[in-house]
Amino acid sequence: MNETRRAILEALAEGPVSGPALADELDISRAAVWKHIDGLREADFEIESGSSGYELAGVDAYNAPAIEFGLEAPFSIEYHDSVGSTNDRARELATDGATDVAVVADEQTGGRGRLEREWSAPAGGVWVSIVTRPTITPAEAPLYTLAASVAAATAAREAGVDARIKWPNDVVVPVGDDGAYRKLAGILTEMEGQTDRVDWLVAGIGVNANLDSDGLPEGATSVRDEAGDVDRRHFVQRLLEEFDRYRTDLESVVPAWRELALTLGQRVRVDRPAGEIVGEAIDVTESGALVVETDDGRVTVSAGDCEHLRPV
Repeated sequence: MNETRRAILEALAEGPVSGPALADELDISRAAVWKHIDGLREADFEIESGSSGYELAGVDAYNAPAIEFGLEAPFSIEYHDSVGSTNDRARELATDGATDVAVVADEQTGGRGRLEREWSAPAGGVWVSIVTRPTITPAEAPLYTLAASVAAATAAREAGVDARIKWPNDVVVPVGDDGAYRKLAGILTEMEGQTDRVDWLVAGIGVNANLDSDGLPEGATSVRDEAGDVDRRHFVQRLLEEFDRYRTDLESVVPAWRELALTLGQRVRVDRPAGEIVGEAIDVTESGALVVETDDGRVTVSAGDCEHLRPV
């Protein structure tokens, strides 16, 4: 959204203001004001006009200008009604040199999760991939994955969902007290870099938002089923704001993750290339690796598929 249009929206949000007053304040012609007002209406902003001037009545749209308006984080938005994969599009943007762009879609037709697993991403969910160029080493990149999971869980909790995190990056809703859960959101982080630095990083976040869980894969749930529908515009804004908060303060990521972790204290099985391990998840390291107490001692796992097991 250009700065003039943003300034007009901010003025309209504060109350009725006339076209001539806007023209004088922004040093543009009245015709330009009317053109911007028409453009905002075409972008689905509810702008009323009366004897006192123009006024912003509401922002019910879910598109790039609507998400950018009021967003307190330095991201531009690229919105698609439908796209194959927000992560694929974000990778294209990253390769072309973009940064601080969030690709948002109403639906994905070719969504994917970790290990190229298919990810159901119908219209009504929150599907967003964030392009960043952090000044970090590849060893620190997992912290961005944890930051994305904390951001998604925080936004869900603000929406009334008892969202927790299963290591390393699944946002889940507990079922009972034995570590069982239903999956609410997943994170897929991809990057390119050198031995000592990251060139770019894409954090893909998929949240089952305004969806019926009976149309989702087995074991999944949605914000709708847990707490009712949400304003997806506000949800995405809060997700991006929280992600921005943690990426600028990486030391706070692991403590925040621990506060939301469902995995810690659970008996787990972790499948990894070096072989399966079973034991109690007791902590995560400062780089996000899982510490598991096994019968043969403690093992630190940096990557793998984690499954919660029922207590023995």
